[in-house]
Amino acid sequence: MEVKEIGINSINVSSLNTRKDLAAGTEDTSLDDLANSIKERGLLNPIIVQKKDDGTYDLIVGQRRFLACKQLGWETIPAIIREKMDDTDATILSLVENVHRADMSPVDKARAYQKIYEKYEDYDKVARETGVSIPTVRKYLALLSLAPSIQEKLTTSEGPAGIGTLSKLAEKFSSPEEQEKVLEAIGGFKQSVQLEIIKQSGGRVENIPRLREEALEGAFDTITCHGIEECNFIPENLKESIIELVKKSKESNNESTFKDLVRKLR
Repeated sequence: MEVKEIGINSINVSSLNTRKDLAAGTEDTSLDDLANSIKERGLLNPIIVQKKDDGTYDLIVGQRRFLACKQLGWETIPAIIREKMDDTDATILSLVENVHRADMSPVDKARAYQKIYEKYEDYDKVARETGVSIPTVRKYLALLSLAPSIQEKLTTSEGPAGIGTLSKLAEKFSSPEEQEKVLEAIGGFKQSVQLEIIKQSGGRVENIPRLREEALEGAFDTITCHGIEECNFIPENLKESIIELVKKSKESNNESTFKDLVRKLR
């Protein structure tokens, strides 16, 4: 591996660069802003490229930096030159560079995880290669089962709803039409409520209107207490009963009785 100045015109943006949606999350920092910053302070981090047999380079990491420098009219750019890599290794390198950035499109991340998974067919291997958890990998891969119209709205990790909510939506509802209908129905609720509606729907779209009405009445709102004794909204005469019910529900792994009691407290 070496770092040197290379000609900008000799660089091609590799198809293996995981960042496809350059507009994602850039509402506050456009390419023009980045170019101005580089003009004032210089390029703080070199791009990463891979040399091809014909003497040109494939850009693996640093697409926005590259485009900003090109916009400034630079003829050369500092670059880390990597040895020849296979497609999956190049994808992993690009993904690791971007995976913890909140402004990277979730769909771009999902497609990169998918490419890595296709090579290893092992979630644990994908997680170890990218430094994220297996549940996180699964959540992002689930996004690829969403309706195209929903994927188009996913520009950042928030999108039309959180990643956790949307992955659960894809898991419970396979039909694009149902996904769109459910997402429209739960729009406006905070993410924890959206997730609860989807979970309790059982994957049946006909249950959504009822659950939506319950959510509007506050059925899925939660209040966190550090111990029953600190929950001032619970009557004192019920606290002992609640503690006993929680204990029994944990032992039997049955939450229905406890949920019934909570509803009575609302």
